[in-house]
Amino acid sequence: MPSNKRPRRLNYSVNKKGPITGGKVGSAITHYKKLQSRLAFEGETKWLANAMTIVLVKLKKYGINPNKI
Repeated sequence: MPSNKRPRRLNYSVNKKGPITGGKVGSAITHYKKLQSRLAFEGETKWLANAMTIVLVKLKKYGINPNKI
């Protein structure tokens, strides 16, 4: 069974924003920027739409406004 190397679900908790979480906040911001560039290049796909909903939930839980990134 081939794999596309992209995560299908959240493998870690998005409920904490503190020193225990390590680089989750930075990773979420980086992921959001990467998805935006992919949307500009590839256009709207189902996979990208689902990934954007997941990353927007992460940013909302961390208290980050995606419009100011």
